[in-house]
Amino acid sequence: MQSVKALDELTLADLWQVVPHDEEFWEDTKPRLQTMLKHLMQGALEEELVTLLRAGKYRRVEWRRGYRNGFYERDLVTQIGIVQGVRVPRARGLPADHAVFERYQRRQAEVNQLIRDVFLRGVSTREVGRVLETMLGERVSAATVSRVARSLDAEVQRFHRQPLTDAWRYLLLDGVYLRVKAAPKVRRRLVLCAFAIGLDGRRRLLGFRIADSESEACWSAFLSDLQARGLGGQHLKLVVTDGCAGLHAALQAVYPYVPRQHCWAHKLRNVSNLLKRGHQAACIAGARRIYQAATRRAAVAAYWDWARRWRPQAPRAVACLERDLEDLLAHLACPPHDRRAVRTTNAIERCFREVRRRTRPMSCFTNDASCERIIYAVVSHLNQSWEARPAQSTQKA
Repeated sequence: MQSVKALDELTLADLWQVVPHDEEFWEDTKPRLQTMLKHLMQGALEEELVTLLRAGKYRRVEWRRGYRNGFYERDLVTQIGIVQGVRVPRARGLPADHAVFERYQRRQAEVNQLIRDVFLRGVSTREVGRVLETMLGERVSAATVSRVARSLDAEVQRFHRQPLTDAWRYLLLDGVYLRVKAAPKVRRRLVLCAFAIGLDGRRRLLGFRIADSESEACWSAFLSDLQARGLGGQHLKLVVTDGCAGLHAALQAVYPYVPRQHCWAHKLRNVSNLLKRGHQAACIAGARRIYQAATRRAAVAAYWDWARRWRPQAPRAVACLERDLEDLLAHLACPPHDRRAVRTTNAIERCFREVRRRTRPMSCFTNDASCERIIYAVVSHLNQSWEARPAQSTQKA
């Protein structure tokens, strides 16, 4: 039987055995500290509201500045963990920011950045909390993730206003449709995008804008904005498009002296749609020999060989390609090591695949702002990944 020592007989080693381990200590005290801090913050928020309103609860005075409007709950990241379900009072006509929160958000910037990074890598709003639970000790609510995501709005606006250099050789233009909620029903919204390859081989998505359609007015507004931000087009050698009539009309107004390349991938899809199923493989294989030619003269000769072969069986398909043949051969004026990169809009289509991958978990966006946040996140991620990796074709140059 272990004897009990008197108080004057206890040594430092005996006292140290009574102290719990670090994990046990924080497991016991952390919930109580969080509860105390929660009550403290709720009391401070109530006092702050009384000061702003100049009136307490149920007081009818003439000099009050507004009226109470219930409350909402939010989670707050502090030095002792996530304080959940803080009741934040609201009032009509008063700003939503609270000075009380600034005193307790020592870790908020780092944790918010972590939440944003996980969210922007494709994890859904509801799953972010589960993913970060092991790191933060507690689950982050979907409401918190949504609030953090909304902080991207200022960065989106800075990206739209960011000045551009004029050191770009090739410009690729295209758009992708996404589903966005509207007042009557969900509708398809078009995101116009501009991808560029620089004189030094750098690749970059220069900008994007949400538009109603691929009309001349929408493309003109987008291109004029790029021009106003610094893309004067002094070094542009080629603009690659999918053949949209509205885009070509806008280019004629904004960059009228820059040659245009019609995307071969889009054109061959259109040609294929005009062929019988049994003719598609052979006909498209023959058409590919046109853009694979080493010179413009060889490409024209390859076209006439292909046209004589297929005009009797598929006159509409031949006419479809012949209509845009001049623009389809524009890439042959570029250096051979650049032709593959600029004969199609595949470079920007790969960006769209990343957008679709990120948006696949969502049935649709809540509004245009939420759509822009995701597009900006994908654009920023791709631009950062390209910073240290210049285009391969330019490296060969």
